[in-house]
Amino acid sequence: MKSFKILLFFILGSSCFTCLGQSLSGILTTKSGKVEGTAENGIKSFKGIPFAVPPVGELRWKAPQPVKPWAGVLKAERFAPGAVQPQNLEQSEDCLYLNIWTTANSDKEKLPVMVWIHGGGFSMGAPLEPTYYGQELTRKGVVFVSIAYRLGILGYMAHPDLSAESSSKTSGNYGLLDQIEALKWVQQNISVFGGDPEKVTIFGESA
Repeated sequence: MKSFKILLFFILGSSCFTCLGQSLSGILTTKSGKVEGTAENGIKSFKGIPFAVPPVGELRWKAPQPVKPWAGVLKAERFAPGAVQPQNLEQSEDCLYLNIWTTANSDKEKLPVMVWIHGGGFSMGAPLEPTYYGQELTRKGVVFVSIAYRLGILGYMAHPDLSAESSSKTSGNYGLLDQIEALKWVQQNISVFGGDPEKVTIFGESA
């Protein structure tokens, strides 16, 4: 009977540790909150992570504001809509999100990071386009990040009235400010995904 109890203890203990590992393996804690991604063929992906407050309403035509920490676990399983644009794809003014692919199994790995900025003449394009998925580059031993930013009139309109409202007394280039805000988020959080914040390369194509 004693042997049976000991065996049962080890079986239940092993099961609990297994469950604990499974429940924590996909959940990471960033400075913004907890995120849970998906894993396939050794690659973990985290899609639709907000890096700024949605630039809508009073924040339209304003510099991006750092994202506010969220409660609970963010299910980072699908891409966020792209920025408003003439191209036929899912889009929204609420578009300031990024996506991460990594093969790292630990935040101690410190892999080099590549941040992709999509092109499109400052008027179209989005990370949700399949051309911009990061799993293939991730297989080369990097952490791949793709970011979105405001486009067109919502991203680049300059006007005296907007400049007068701004603390910097300037307007326009909101899309570029979005990119900078995304890079700040990467610096603060990418180590959680096994990336090295001191080895970040920015790349892209077109505008």
